[in-house]
Amino acid sequence: MDMRSISPPGRARPHVFPKTQRDPEPFTYFTERNFENITQVNELPPELRFDMQVVSSVLPFKVNSYVVNQLIDWSDIPDDPIFQLTFPQKGMLTEDHFNRMAALLKNDAPRKDIKEEANRIRLELNPHPAGQTTLNVPTLDGEVLPGLQHKYRETVLFFPAAGQTCHSYCTFCFRWAQFVGMSDLRFAAKEASQLKEYIRRHPEVTNVLLTGGDPMVMKTHKLEQYVEPLLDPALEHLQTIRFGTKSMAYWPQRFVNDPDADDLLRMFERIIASGRSVAVMAHYNHHRELETSLAREAVRRIRDTGAVIRSQSPVLAHINDSAGVWELMWREQVRLGIIPYYMFVERDTGAEHYFKIPLVKATKIFREAFRHVNGLARTVRGPSMSATPGKVEVTGMSEVNGEKVLALRFLQGRNPDWVGRPFFAKYDEEASWLHHLKPAFGQEKFFFEDELARMTDEKMKEVDAA
Repeated sequence: MDMRSISPPGRARPHVFPKTQRDPEPFTYFTERNFENITQVNELPPELRFDMQVVSSVLPFKVNSYVVNQLIDWSDIPDDPIFQLTFPQKGMLTEDHFNRMAALLKNDAPRKDIKEEANRIRLELNPHPAGQTTLNVPTLDGEVLPGLQHKYRETVLFFPAAGQTCHSYCTFCFRWAQFVGMSDLRFAAKEASQLKEYIRRHPEVTNVLLTGGDPMVMKTHKLEQYVEPLLDPALEHLQTIRFGTKSMAYWPQRFVNDPDADDLLRMFERIIASGRSVAVMAHYNHHRELETSLAREAVRRIRDTGAVIRSQSPVLAHINDSAGVWELMWREQVRLGIIPYYMFVERDTGAEHYFKIPLVKATKIFREAFRHVNGLARTVRGPSMSATPGKVEVTGMSEVNGEKVLALRFLQGRNPDWVGRPFFAKYDEEASWLHHLKPAFGQEKFFFEDELARMTDEKMKEVDAA
């Protein structure tokens, strides 16, 4: 066993990352072009395989051998939650969209016609919700910064160009437009110099989130090119570097026995030695993703660097719309040393009609799971909508002066003064997003709407000028 020590500056004792004794598994993935090469898929009914072909002609599809062989229960198809999470299902397109694409495939239409129809459908699926391409995009010296988003005062999102894919794609993904080959829908930054300068000029920014896609698809030497500029002592106000990733569930080998897994862990330690913290924002959608030995070893090795792991997931029909699933997931995360962070509501984009849960049902699922876990798991917040004005949490249902209401508050807001301020919406058992809700108590508007409209106008003028 290779017991090389890793001793970054500032650490009192050399730290040792024991190498796993497993032989590294080569990363093998499948897409809409070759998914029928998967042995288990070939045993499925032809009509199910055709449905997959139709849906994957519109929505991105990619799955790897680890997910196929270690996470999916192939005796429970199509209901298996990980199968639903990674393989296209007919209901993920509306009937109209499905029929339009199915007709082309059945008639062996030219690939050009299929692509054009797919793009037309994609533009009807709200590819970039919540003002991502307009309201969230920052400017520097009068120029729009591609590949950056700055929605909340303290946090900047960075989309490294080399990290705009994933080890497998989630069927519910709210950033699905990054992966379908339409360049005008894609966020990407080729290098970090503009990010560094932007942060230098914005001392209110305390943390950067590298996201995508998934930054962990990059080789470590490439990831370092984005990270190292952020360790400059001149950026002393930058406290935390965050990595948004699904790799701990979809390819834990990235942290265990990939050829540069140790290099990645050393990079985490260098960040920490610079006086900053590392937060791995792990996407777990089901407790099964935590149950393999590789997944648990990945968690252990990351935590050994001093990095903190926080977990988040939307609540999703067909996958985790059960309090029992969330309770098991939060319990296991706490046992492994992962901090439960967010339960989200599925965003209003892509296949949201297939996965969405009414806010009332999502709140009941959250509360039922929340009350059955101990205080260490109650760090989690939700259900939360990442909507245009900010992250809005449904805190519960109540009755005030004889009126049944939903109680809400901002966890994050475009205006920080909105954060923590309670407000109320009329009780609605069908509403699944903020714009479905109406103000309670006879109010015409929610308290933030006029200010949001002014902020939107100002931002649009700034972007147009750039």
